[in-house]
Order: sequence, then C-alpha cells, then structure tokens
Amino acid sequence: MLASLRATATSATSAASAAASVAASVARLSSASAPSAARACLVASIAPIRTKHSSSSSSSSSAAMSGHHKGKKLNSATINRQVNAAEYAVRGEIPIRAEQLATELKQNAASLPFKQITRCNIGNPQELQQKPLTFFRQICALLEYDDLLHERNHAHVASLFPADAIARARSMRANIASMGAYTHSQGLKFIRDNVANFITARDNVGPADPNDIFLTNGASDGVKTAMQMLIQNRNSGIMIPIPQYPLYSATLSLLDGTPVPYYLDEEKGWDLSIDELSRSIAEARAQNVDVRALVVINPGNPTGGVLSMESMRGIVELCHREHLVLLADEVYQTNVYQDQRPFVSFRKVLKSMGPEFSNVELISFHSVSKGFIGECGKRGGYMEMIGIDAYVREQIYKVASISLCPNVQGQVIVDLMVNPPKEGEPSYELYARERDQILGSLKDRSLFLVDTFNKMEGVTCQPAQGAMYTFPQIRLPKKAVEAAKAAGKAPDSFYCMALLEATGVSVVPGTGFKQREGTYHFRCTFLPPQDTFPAFTDAIVRFHNEFMAKYKD
Repeated sequence: MLASLRATATSATSAASAAASVAASVARLSSASAPSAARACLVASIAPIRTKHSSSSSSSSSAAMSGHHKGKKLNSATINRQVNAAEYAVRGEIPIRAEQLATELKQNAASLPFKQITRCNIGNPQELQQKPLTFFRQICALLEYDDLLHERNHAHVASLFPADAIARARSMRANIASMGAYTHSQGLKFIRDNVANFITARDNVGPADPNDIFLTNGASDGVKTAMQMLIQNRNSGIMIPIPQYPLYSATLSLLDGTPVPYYLDEEKGWDLSIDELSRSIAEARAQNVDVRALVVINPGNPTGGVLSMESMRGIVELCHREHLVLLADEVYQTNVYQDQRPFVSFRKVLKSMGPEFSNVELISFHSVSKGFIGECGKRGGYMEMIGIDAYVREQIYKVASISLCPNVQGQVIVDLMVNPPKEGEPSYELYARERDQILGSLKDRSLFLVDTFNKMEGVTCQPAQGAMYTFPQIRLPKKAVEAAKAAGKAPDSFYCMALLEATGVSVVPGTGFKQREGTYHFRCTFLPPQDTFPAFTDAIVRFHNEFMAKYKD
C-alpha cells in the first residue's frame, strides 16, 4: 500500500491519480482494525477537502497540465493540493465573519444586537488593549531613530528616557549594523549569547551554548523549520496532542506528513498519559507509519494545562526508548497561574536525568508573543537544539539562510525578554510593576471565566493552570446537533457561530483543534480587558440559556 501511495503522490498526470492518492492516504490512516477516534477525526477533516479538490479538477486537470485551460493558470485544479488540505481554524470561518460584523458596526453602530466584537479567538494581547511594556518600547524607539542616540541630542533625550534605557540602546546599537540591515542568518550573536545566559540561569543544569540557538520569526517559524527537517516523505509521522494548536496539523498538511494523534486527559487537567502515547505509537507503526517525533505543548494550547514532573520524565524516557525527537513548545512558560505545577523546561528535565539520556534529541521553542510581553506583531522567538546531528544543524542553517535572517525588530524584543531591567536599575520598578499587573490580571480573568463556564448548563471547564485560554466542553442537546448537521456544520461550529451573531463574542470551536469523537468544545481566551468581563460573560450566559432552551430535547 505504501508503494502505491508513493507512486500516486508523485504522479500528477491525471485527476484519477490524484483521487487514488486521496483514497490511499485515507485508507492508510483508517485501515487498522481498531483505529483511534483522533486519527479518524483528522482523516475526516482532511479527506473532504482533498476529495473535493480531486472531483472539481477531474474535467480540467489534463487541459491545465497541457497549458490549454481556458481560465486562470493558477486555479482550484492546479494549486498545490497540500495548501488545499491545510486548515487553520484560529483565523477561519468565525473570525472572518467577526471581521464582517465589525465592518457593519463601523457603518451603522445600531445595526446589530451588540456594540463591539470581543475577540476571544486568538492569543493577541495588544489587540485586546494590553499595554506594551514601557522599557521595551523605549528601547525600540531609541534604536529605530538613530538621531536619538547622537551625542548632540543627549540632553533632550535624557529628559524623555531613563538612563538605563539610553545606555542599553547604545550598547545594542553598537552591535547592530542598522535596524534595517540583514543580520547573521542564525540571529545576532550577542542576542544569542543573552538567550544562552537566560536558559542557563532558568534551568540551573549547566551552561547553554549560543551555537545551539537559532533566533526565529516567532516560535512558529522554528516549528516549521524543525518539521521540514523531520518530514522525509508522506510516511513520516509526527505525534501531536489532541486537542492541538492547529499550527501543527496545518504544517503537517503543507509538508505532506502524517499526523499521529494522541489524546490529553481532560478529567486530569489535560495531563498526558504515557500509556496513551505508547498506544498511539503502536497503532501508527502497525499501519507502517515511520513515527519520528513527539510534539508537546507545555503549558497547553488550547487547554491551559501544565504537565506534571512525572509526565515530563515519562516523556523523556519514552523518547529515549522509542527513538523519537522531542519538540517542546514552551511559549507560555511565564503564563502559570498556580503553584502545584510550576513551569519546568524539558531541557532541565532531560539534563537532570543523567548521561543515560544524553542521546535524546530535543528542540525547544520560545516566543515574545505570549507571556506578559504580548509583542505578537514583532515576530520574535528562538529555538534551542540539544543532541541534534551536526549535518542536520547545517541543513537548518541552510534553510534559515534562504530567508536571509530573522527580522531585526523581533530579535531586539527577544533580547529584552531574556535580559530585562534588573533590580536596582532605574527602569526595574516600573518593569516589575507592569509585569506583575499583567500576570495578576490574567490569573484573575482566568478564574472569572472558568467560574462562569462551570455555572452554565451542560458546560464543564477545567481550570486554566497556564497559557491564555480556557477550553470548556459543551454538551449540546440532540436537536442542536441535528440542526447543525442540517446546516452542514459541526455542532460546536454551529454553536460558536450562533454565539458570535448574537453577542459579538468570537471564539474558536473545538473542531478546529480536534477533540474526542462525540465531544464538543470551544477555545476562549481570557485576554479582553478585565473591566469588560462582566458584560461580555453575561452576554455569553444569556445566549447559552436561550440556545439550550431553543433546542431542548
């Protein structure tokens, strides 16, 4: 079957071969005697797109291939089929509709039953009025306009900026050719040095090596690069959590790799079971999938769960035993709201387990978009590689050099993230106050939102131990499920769209993150301003009560 799969994947001579490729792919993913619901769910989400593509192109693909297509050269029949297969629900149908409604409100504020769109669909703090950190923006301003650092302007600038900000900007500027110039493809060396110092201090298990660190355009860029290295062909399998951040499933679709899903345990705060990982590996290998890597998101997106130390050690042992690369998505490491499960990096866990595990391959990711910084638009991040083969590192550098370099503004914010003002410096007091206010408010907002959801009929919501999201489960009446199917929508998508149309609150249905078959969820951030919570959560509760009454069995 895999030989046939490879043959059809490389053939593009007719629509029939494209259809055969779809059929073979679906068969490979679903032919086990007891296929997992998660795999079935992923197959179901991808197959209709590919089938539709094959069907729509059946009458025109030959003409398009020969250059005689009467329409556009680039069209639904000729576009890369992997682009068709990729889905990213965080910016999907419901957020698109939210933008349309926002436009309607601008044109006529009285046209809708709400006054504004509350964007709870994406972790974008500053869009939701989180104030940028003052010190960070001071450094950016000083670096972006060189004249501010010229000696002739010092007296005036010193009246506007604190002394440590000026000194820091001058020190950084001495190591940056220009904010508009390319840098080293791996990122500026002095910033990688500071990242290594940060990691060393955070983990306390020995020094980090700046040569192991690549600065990236957000953590997403690092994830995509790592997965490019891992996906050799469509038989290459990457283990992803269910529910998962759709960056992973979308990237797998684009690279034509195979998702190997494993379930998180909702009843145990979305923790991870080693038995479940072993089950997933065995099932995939029984279908001749080459399982190569394990993705772990900690703290979790979309779940808000934080892994226990026991689970983390078990994961390292499993990667060692099963010869898997561990991809550790740790972008929410400062977003932890309880003391029972503090954030611990996989690097720290791995290094503390002794030389027996020295051959484990680990790639970790961090970002300036999350935490209390929230500089999503700056696109800054890094990845650190441990135990990665020298040849592979050379290829990662080659891929990085094709894009020339990560953006300089993002690199600057990474430097400030890992090397912020220190106690005793003029800017420290304000920095610490802003940091603590943001994190304290996020914790309060998370508790408020979880409490609201748990009081709603048929809804249960695990506490948000970390990250920026809640992921409540909604138990919908049978009539609502039937109405959704009649409308051609997944039940949770049907619910979330109705919520948006009634309240202006935009959330993401669990379908976009995958979930256990027969369960329904949605992801809701707790990023809107704290003073708006009573109003928009009251609107959610009113809508939910009306929805449940309307479709009551």
